Amino acid sequence: MNSNRHQILIIGGGTAGITVAAQMLRKRPNLDIGIIEPSELHYYQPAYTLVAAGDFKLQNTVRSEEDQIPTGASWIRDRVTELRPRSNQVVLQSGSTLNYDYLVVCPGIQIDYDKIEGLRETLGKNNVCCNYEYHSCSYTWEVLQNFKGGRAIFTNPNTPIKCGGAPQKIMYLTADYLRKKGLSGKTSIHYTTAGGVIFGVQPFKASLEKVIKRYGIQTDWFHNLRAIDGKAKTATFDLLKDGKVLGEETMSFDMIHVTPPMSAPDFIKQSELHDGKGWMKVDKHLLQSPDFPNVFGLGDAMGTPNAKTGAAVRKQVPVMISNLFNLLDGKAAKGSYNGYGSCPLVTGYGKMILAEFDYENKATPTFPFDQSKERLSMYWMKKYFLPWFYWNRMMKGLG
Repeated sequence: MNSNRHQILIIGGGTAGITVAAQMLRKRPNLDIGIIEPSELHYYQPAYTLVAAGDFKLQNTVRSEEDQIPTGASWIRDRVTELRPRSNQVVLQSGSTLNYDYLVVCPGIQIDYDKIEGLRETLGKNNVCCNYEYHSCSYTWEVLQNFKGGRAIFTNPNTPIKCGGAPQKIMYLTADYLRKKGLSGKTSIHYTTAGGVIFGVQPFKASLEKVIKRYGIQTDWFHNLRAIDGKAKTATFDLLKDGKVLGEETMSFDMIHVTPPMSAPDFIKQSELHDGKGWMKVDKHLLQSPDFPNVFGLGDAMGTPNAKTGAAVRKQVPVMISNLFNLLDGKAAKGSYNGYGSCPLVTGYGKMILAEFDYENKATPTFPFDQSKERLSMYWMKKYFLPWFYWNRMMKGLG
């Protein structure tokens, strides 16, 4: 085997990369697959919200990356810096160049902290929280336990983000926690979002509007966080209309949870694979590059209009494998992804709405009951079943 060449090269050893490699090798064990992933650790990110609310142990969200690499795949412990799809090459941070027959691009999403002035300097102190990474979500729980009342702000940016419901989930858990501590009357909770609706899919939208009303949350529509001063405890928002900035508003806070803007990794933006907006360009049904047929995409870095969640990846992977295998066998790609996404919307301790929908924003329920209703059983599913399913089924190529 040539270590500088792989039949199938996968960029990213996260949820999408490991799942697709494991499933392909179960179907065809003799495939030559390389996985490019710099991290020594593998994270179960969907539990970060529960960690931030004190209802999940942080240590249970991380395992060794080496233990997740499927038998038969080669782990390339490096970082991609350049894509050369015309010559079927990938350039690594180490200076090495890898060649491939087929490329699967699934590096995840990039968190652009520096696009908010002052955020990086104050994150993790001054009651400035962010649940989007392993090293930061525990601080939210620390702040919650010490919170005595005042204004709590929860932001949502004007870019696509991974787990679109996460900015709301920690807000609802915070509201529930403060209610249990008897602090509801001393707290003003604000949802400051660059968008104009709480959720884009019915009947989940109607249910969440009731949750907002129950907790007395104030919604500040078309507010996009531009700058934050942690010491002064102020946040400055651009006021948007039709995507344009019409003014600004500065709000004081006693606690703020920031959801930063996000984008595809820079090496995609700088390559011929981007869609003009910086995301990876693929046919939204085939998950195949329209310009380079031997290149496929998966997960959060794609420019497809689906929810960026692990549940979406679970539905994307079999479609992509079918299409790649068809090309290997000299056939046309025919498998079609319908845009399925799932948002487990935690609305309080022991309460969850399971929103499932497709590209058409049509509800696509899994269970034979009304999933727009808050249920303890769905909360248990998120807390107990889904982590088990992730580590023992998805990562093994079995689900």
